[in-house]
Amino acid sequence: MSPRSTASGLGTAWAHAPYPVVIADRDGDLVEVNAAARLLWPDAAHGDRLRDTVPPWLAEAHARLAGEGFDGTVRTAGAVADRFFEAHATPADDGEVVWWLVDDTDRRLAEAALTDVRQRSALLADVSSQLLSTLNVTRCMEATVRMATDHLAEAALLVAPPLGRRHQLTYAYRGGPVTRVTASVDVHGVPGLAEALQGFPPVPARWINPAVLPGWVRPADFSAPVGSVIVTPLPGHGVPAGALVLLRTSGEQAFSDEEELFARLFAARAGTALSAARLYAEQATVTATLMRELLPPRLENVHGVEYAGAYRPARDTERIGGDFYDVHPGSDPTEETLVALGDVAGKGLDAAVMTGKIRNTLHALLPLAADHARILTLLNRALLSSHHTRFATLVLASVRRRGSTVELRLTSAGHLAPLIVRGDGTVEETATRGSLIGALPEVTAVTAEVTLRPGETCLLYTDGVTEARGGPLGDELYGEQRLKRVLAECAGMPAEAVVERVQMLTSQWVGAGSHDDIATLAIGAPRAADPTVRGGPGRADGTTKRRNG
Repeated sequence: MSPRSTASGLGTAWAHAPYPVVIADRDGDLVEVNAAARLLWPDAAHGDRLRDTVPPWLAEAHARLAGEGFDGTVRTAGAVADRFFEAHATPADDGEVVWWLVDDTDRRLAEAALTDVRQRSALLADVSSQLLSTLNVTRCMEATVRMATDHLAEAALLVAPPLGRRHQLTYAYRGGPVTRVTASVDVHGVPGLAEALQGFPPVPARWINPAVLPGWVRPADFSAPVGSVIVTPLPGHGVPAGALVLLRTSGEQAFSDEEELFARLFAARAGTALSAARLYAEQATVTATLMRELLPPRLENVHGVEYAGAYRPARDTERIGGDFYDVHPGSDPTEETLVALGDVAGKGLDAAVMTGKIRNTLHALLPLAADHARILTLLNRALLSSHHTRFATLVLASVRRRGSTVELRLTSAGHLAPLIVRGDGTVEETATRGSLIGALPEVTAVTAEVTLRPGETCLLYTDGVTEARGGPLGDELYGEQRLKRVLAECAGMPAEAVVERVQMLTSQWVGAGSHDDIATLAIGAPRAADPTVRGGPGRADGTTKRRNG
């Protein structure tokens, strides 16, 4: 068929165009096709009905154009065999229409690939966000298999690193629940799984025969035949975080190379999140263990004497700091109980480490509990010989029940003198003083002896109480006088009530402002004598003696 220039009014340019050209009249009959179009429709002939030759999308567009008339640019698009074309219409003088077909396949494939890459990048970002948002190992494993079944496969299994001879297995399948079991399984029964758990690269999915998979790989309620399998490691921080097994049924398309690559990227994100969760869990365990040693002990009545304490760190986000207290009871009621309350320079974890050292040293020196001066000297030497540059203040109290009264020996090493709350509301400052520890080669201290009658209390406290800034303008110190007035109102109260009131009023004074660590410890003589406690007669006149420590 030779080109007819008079038919189109466009010369013969269409005949030599590098892309397909189809000419049809207003009645829908085929007039001409060029050489490129003949490659698509080799049997096309002049006079054929257009709808019997070209795809419906092009024939229907021509019919609409013939019925409605040509008004501006007309274009349509559709598939021809395995290619995709855009068709642009040009009217001819005699009512014929020239359809120019431009192959748009490569552009569409590129756009589809770009869209796919963007979607997968967004999915990986979402995976990282969701998995890293939880630092719980179990929830992270459950989220991994759930997201894998949502986006990668119909079923998924996460195999955690072995615990002895057992593995934690986390299963999921699309539309089903997430389940977890711990079992002894033979990972060598799954091709590539033992290697993946050691962090080696995965074997291609096409090398794995689904028929040889052991039954434990499938979720319990997932009975569909498996047609394609991926086994990929979950890379971690230095050590593998486990392995991921992805299953597709025989009715689904097998994993492509691109999908395998994406599965590895998914696994890398999941492995990072799992490693972070495990690291956090390990650190939390270590922190909890240390906290048990560093946190102040819970106090109660010992050998007929009331003890109560409270601690508030400088930062609400922390649980430990530089203030501390301890109570070391004697082996029987006739022996003294050693009480220590101190304040290490600084705040936070560094100060807490120092408090731990002091508390452990005091515990080791318990055989010398009767000799305050000896304890302070040895403790001072221990601190000076360590690499710490921090110093501390400390007050020691040796406590013993004597009949209805409580006898105390109090020694301050640079610390605030304890306050005594008498039954009539009088507040006395004990006559003890001394130099701080961990700073000077020698420690000097004066020990005061005090007797508490029933209902009277001795309060040990740190400067976080008196130096708390607050009040109406937020810049006024709580001060020792205000503390003494509060204690005067606590006359006759149990030790626990005294501590609670001091802590409450101090917190109200500070409000939302900053403050130092605050520690208080009260030693009280119960109002009612305990007849089950044996002790010597003791003094009941409430007098105070002082001697050098």
